[in-house]
Amino acid sequence: MHPLAKRIQQKDERALAKAITLAENNGADKLELLKSIYSHQKSAHWIGITGSPGAGKSSLVNRLISFLRKKGMTVGIVAVDPTSPFSGGSILGDRVRMADHFTDPGVFIRSMGTRGSLGGLSRSTKETVRLMDAYGFDVILIETVGVGQSELDIMKLADSVAVVLNPGSGDVVQVFKAGIMEIADLFVVNKADMPGVPKLLAEIEAMLDLVKHDSPYRPPVVQTISTENKGLKELWDAILLHREYLEKSGEGKERKLSNLKREVMEVVQHEIYQQVWTHEQKNGFSWLADLESGKTDPYTAAEQILTEHMQPADGKQK
Repeated sequence: MHPLAKRIQQKDERALAKAITLAENNGADKLELLKSIYSHQKSAHWIGITGSPGAGKSSLVNRLISFLRKKGMTVGIVAVDPTSPFSGGSILGDRVRMADHFTDPGVFIRSMGTRGSLGGLSRSTKETVRLMDAYGFDVILIETVGVGQSELDIMKLADSVAVVLNPGSGDVVQVFKAGIMEIADLFVVNKADMPGVPKLLAEIEAMLDLVKHDSPYRPPVVQTISTENKGLKELWDAILLHREYLEKSGEGKERKLSNLKREVMEVVQHEIYQQVWTHEQKNGFSWLADLESGKTDPYTAAEQILTEHMQPADGKQK
């Protein structure tokens, strides 16, 4: 067993932080660590919270943490921030908003950049959630950036996905266009004390009539005012009802199998890419001169690389 895995089992918070850094930086023994912790996961409820900037996601998450802590539950939070394409740094504003919880031993907050990941959720986000689960948190909240095509990736990770909207933002059509309507397990109308709530509720219900009219599960719509701690119990009840639905309907098992299949292929893809890149780097990208002079093209070069790596020197198929 990996030494960090053993310490994570013993609820060593510093070991958890080190393990997440190892996963983020793609350390040499990362796979060994992930293999060690896999069987020690404790089936925490993974909850994705997404919504456009300004919807009040961070404030809502902050108040939800307090609500869950009062119930005696431990909480892990992964706040996925946009990464700057220039500096590689991320905004990490969520760390500032959640400062109240830093000294609480029952709460662990980790901000992560998207690292230019096409899906908005980098591969290390999933690994971080697995490490937190092995540590033994009751609930893991994954807060992501924005509403858009990139956020569909949260569906491949979270058990329950909450989409946060607020009145007057005109988000509903954008959410519908992006396909978020189809992945949301519940909608949260935050800042529900603002004007325009009835209109927003009507728009959400109209969209749900279109998308979920023949679905066995219709996402509920919960109203919250996070600054006043209103609606948190209703939000939590809706999440628990969704978890119950996943267990009873069998959809939870289907989702899990689909996610596991995808995860294995992602690991394979990543490992093959790393091996090929290292090999080509050592060889000084031998095809590059021909590519530059026009003697070959990117597709032929890629085909040659694949042929070389898929077949061993003796010519027999691997």
